[in-house]
Amino acid sequence: MHTTAGTKDRTLIVILGTIAALVLVALVVVFTRGAPAPFDPRTPEGVVQAYSAAVIAGDEDAAEKLLTAEALVGCGPVEHGPTNSLRVVLVSTTVRPKSADVVVSLVTSYDDGPFGASEYEFESNFDLVRADGAWLIETAPWELSICPNPTVTK
Repeated sequence: MHTTAGTKDRTLIVILGTIAALVLVALVVVFTRGAPAPFDPRTPEGVVQAYSAAVIAGDEDAAEKLLTAEALVGCGPVEHGPTNSLRVVLVSTTVRPKSADVVVSLVTSYDDGPFGASEYEFESNFDLVRADGAWLIETAPWELSICPNPTVTK
């Protein structure tokens, strides 16, 4: 009878040890996943990712380099909300020989409310064109639009 109790104890210890190991692995995965992997900067997705990251970081010089000259001609001051709580998620890409459409989901997070965190999410579109072998943004969603110097013509 003592051996049956000992076997049950060992089985329970193995089960609890396995559960603890799975919880530990899950925690490591969650806390070490970091930033999303960058797309190839020569692809439409990579250009949109680099542009969005630059705008969110407030680096208009870097963002401007990813726009067509036409995108900056005649643009006026752009008023968009704060970008520190904005996430940009790739939804789909349509690539043609000389143009591409990159659809993204823009997710804005707000402070916790009485029912938890609030988010507002909608899809928007980037239009890109191929110029001299490189992809450039022709139009961007207004939340990510910039106009660093409205008098500049490239």
